[in-house]
Amino acid sequence: MLKSINHIGIAVKNAEESLKTFLDIFQFSQYHREIVESQKVEVISFKVGDVLIELTAPTDESSTIAKFIEKRGEGIHHIAFETGSINNELERLSALGLNLINPVAVPGAHEMLISFLHPKSTNGVLMEICQKNHEFQEE
Repeated sequence: MLKSINHIGIAVKNAEESLKTFLDIFQFSQYHREIVESQKVEVISFKVGDVLIELTAPTDESSTIAKFIEKRGEGIHHIAFETGSINNELERLSALGLNLINPVAVPGAHEMLISFLHPKSTNGVLMEICQKNHEFQEE
């Protein structure tokens, strides 16, 4: 079962420049920063209320984020929904006929397990299903 919105992913060209912009807008004092090698991205996360905002920048031109930015420009990339059991959720969604980009969960930022639903199955919205392994900790 999907429990809540976990985060909103925003594709950005330059993590450092975008961090400055979002710091000005939201005036947060703490954030989390990491490289997700398997996804070829750098992620900078901060909280607005109970929702994470993830600024996601490509670390390689072959990453899906780089391709997204090239095709559509910077902006909202995906909305992530949290579940307590990603494997059960992927089975349920697949049985509904939704197209899973990742039929098996893969590692994501914040040590989460993640999978994406293809936007052609979800009215043009890229959706991520994620399962926490650890609580978000600001640095």
